Amino acid sequence: MEQLWVPSLPILGGRMLPLLRHCCDFGSHHALTWRSIFQTSGREQKQIRSWSAQCSANHEGASVSEKDSPKTILAVPDNSLLDARILYCTSPALGHNKEAHPESNKRVPAIVDALEKLELSPKHRGSQVLEIQNFNLASLDDVARVHSRSYITGLQKAMSAAADEGLILIEGTGPTYATETTFQESLLSAGAGITLVDSMVAASKLGPNPPLGFALVRPPGHHAVPQGPMGFCVFGNIAVAARYAQHQHGLKRVMIIDFDVHHGNGTSDAFYDDPDIFFLSTHQFGSYPGTGKINEVGQGDGEGTTLNLPLPGGSGDYAMRCAFDEVIAPSAQRFKPDIILVSAGYDAHALDPLAGLQFTTGTFYMLASSIKQLAKELCGGRCIFFLEGGYNLQTLSSSVADTFRAFLDEPSLAAQFDDPAMLFEEPTRRIKEAIENAKGIHSL
Repeated sequence: MEQLWVPSLPILGGRMLPLLRHCCDFGSHHALTWRSIFQTSGREQKQIRSWSAQCSANHEGASVSEKDSPKTILAVPDNSLLDARILYCTSPALGHNKEAHPESNKRVPAIVDALEKLELSPKHRGSQVLEIQNFNLASLDDVARVHSRSYITGLQKAMSAAADEGLILIEGTGPTYATETTFQESLLSAGAGITLVDSMVAASKLGPNPPLGFALVRPPGHHAVPQGPMGFCVFGNIAVAARYAQHQHGLKRVMIIDFDVHHGNGTSDAFYDDPDIFFLSTHQFGSYPGTGKINEVGQGDGEGTTLNLPLPGGSGDYAMRCAFDEVIAPSAQRFKPDIILVSAGYDAHALDPLAGLQFTTGTFYMLASSIKQLAKELCGGRCIFFLEGGYNLQTLSSSVADTFRAFLDEPSLAAQFDDPAMLFEEPTRRIKEAIENAKGIHSL
C-alpha cells in the first residue's frame, strides 16, 4: 500500500460520513498530523471506460513525467480569439469513477449534452463559442507550485495499486477515491485551466473584450490541500492556474471568487499568507469541511486577502445579490486584480443533494453576469470559471448552460428550469448580520 498524507474531516453538507479511522486534530491553516492511508477495496475490478474525448487521446496509458508534458503555449488562431465570446475546455475524466458516488463521470457529459440541446455549443454558435481541444497535461512543476512533491509522486506511484485493485479509497477525505487513470486525468484537468490562461492572455492582447473561459473539468479541486487530496478533489485546478498566471504571464494580482456551497479550504490554505492572491469564499455555514470561519482573514503578509462569508442555511438569490453588491464587488474594486478566477460550484442549488442553500438557475446567471462585468471593469475582461461541485445532473447542467448565456449577454432561461414552489423564505435577518460582520472585519 502506498502511503499518502491526507486530512481527515468527517462532515459533508452537514451530514456525518462513516470513516474507518481519522487521527488528526481538525483545524484550519495550522500544521496537522496526518495518519490516513490509501486503502485498496476488496471489490472486483470493474472495467473502466477508456477516455475517448478528443482532448486526451494521446495521453492514455503512458507513464507521466516532465518530458511527457512539454511547456508550450497553445496556438489559437487570432481570428478565432477575436470572434470568440466563450472559450472552454472539457475534461470529463471518464476513467475516474466510483459507482454510486456523487462526483461521478456523468457530470461533464451531462453539461455538454445540455449545451448541445440548448444550442450553446460551437455547432450552433459558430465562432462565438470555441472549444479548445488537444490541450496538454499540466506539468509536474505546474502542480508543484501548489502541492508538495511528496504528494504528487505518492499519488503517481499509487496508480499501480489502483491498476491491480480497480479502485483505491482514501480514508478520511470526503470520501475521495482514485482509479488507475486518476493521476493522468487530474493532470489533464489542471492542464485545461493552464490552457485557458494562455488563451485568455493571448486574446486580451488582441482587443479590449477577450472571451470568458470555462474549464469544464473533473475531478474538482478547491478542497485539495497542498499536502494531499480531500473532499472529492485531487489537484487544486484553480490554484494551479493562479500560480501559472503569475509565473508564466506576470499577472501578479489574482482574485479567486468561490461560490461553491462548501468552503474552498484547499485554495485558501495554498494562498493564506500571499498578499497577491485574494481568496473570497461564500459558503453554507457549518457545512463540509468546517473551515471558512468569518474571522479567517489570512496571515502574515497575506492578512486581509482572505475573505470568508459563511451564509446561513436557506440562503438563496437574495443573499447572493446582497453578497455580491456589498462584499464581492467592493473587495474586487479595492484589490484591483489582473485576472479573476472563479470556483464555480453549482451545489448551492436548492435541489442539490449535498447541502442546504437554495440558489436557483437564475442565481447562477446573476453571478456569472455580475462577475463578467466586474472583470470587464477591473482587469480587461480576463476571467475564467472552473467547475467545482454540483451533484444533481439536471440542475448542474441547466445552471452551467445559463452561465454560458450570461457570458453571451443573452436572457436567462431560468424560468424554464426553476419552480418557485420549491423555495421557502430566506433567513434575511441572519443574512444581513453575516454580511455586515464581513464588511466590518474587512472595512468595506
